[in-house]
Amino acid sequence: MNDEKIKVRVTASGQLLDVVVLNKRLDLIQVVLGEGIHNVRCDLSPTRSGMAYVGNAMGREIVYERSREQVKADLVRASGIRDFKR
Repeated sequence: MNDEKIKVRVTASGQLLDVVVLNKRLDLIQVVLGEGIHNVRCDLSPTRSGMAYVGNAMGREIVYERSREQVKADLVRASGIRDFKR
């Protein structure tokens, strides 16, 4: 089983973390930080401008620095649906 991993930034320290994606939709991305019994789930929702996804995990703000359009393109690519024009 291949888990999709994305990089998120912790805004307080600027540290990049690899997190596992549980569910990815255009309006919400659910991720898991950590492994085993010490993992933490976090919901990332798009900002008002739609240029990033932001969430809160254990009092720390984390940011996925991809726009809604980029995530939409990722979802289309992952589903394998192609837009054919005739």
